[in-house]
Amino acid sequence: MVLNVKKIIKEIVHEKAPGPPTSFSVFHVFFALELISEELIGRKRLSKKLDLGEGVVRTIINHLKEAKLITTSRKGCKFTNKGKKLWGKLEQIFPTRVEVERTVLNNSNYNFAFLIKNSGHKIKSGIVQRDAAIMGGAKRSIAIVSKGNKLAIESVSDDIKRDFPYAIKKLLRKISPENNDVIIVAGAESRIKAKRGAFAASWILID
Repeated sequence: MVLNVKKIIKEIVHEKAPGPPTSFSVFHVFFALELISEELIGRKRLSKKLDLGEGVVRTIINHLKEAKLITTSRKGCKFTNKGKKLWGKLEQIFPTRVEVERTVLNNSNYNFAFLIKNSGHKIKSGIVQRDAAIMGGAKRSIAIVSKGNKLAIESVSDDIKRDFPYAIKKLLRKISPENNDVIIVAGAESRIKAKRGAFAASWILID
């Protein structure tokens, strides 16, 4: 299921010969799907939310239509049944995606968190996820792993509730991890860069 989801989204982003290379990323496709899942949305609003030009957004919409994930009308874009199924699978993998408060653990101007289900065993040092987040536009990130009744950050704390009680209390207001789940928190100087960084670090966990 997971590999199929990644394959579909990568194909949407892939260059369509003989045209020019795409000027959007996997993140932009994911974010566009998220926005379409929330409301009937048009190109102008998508452009503003994605922070992309209308021409690029038009290309994204065309690719989504070619993949039979959406239909369009004067009112905007909406999912087909195939689009609903794809988004449903993505929501199973990333059930929580929220902006979170600034704390001692995530002290950037903007901080965004993704909850990734059943991926704690894939986290080693957390450096790979940090590097992916930075490549995605974030300034920094942390990977929190749920292990039994504890939450841990490799090389920082094996029990965040004990060592950073105030910070984790604020984070858990919006996120409810279960055993072997991962919380990626990325910080940046803008909201969209923080979200893009958190997505990039989370995306590599579903390989």
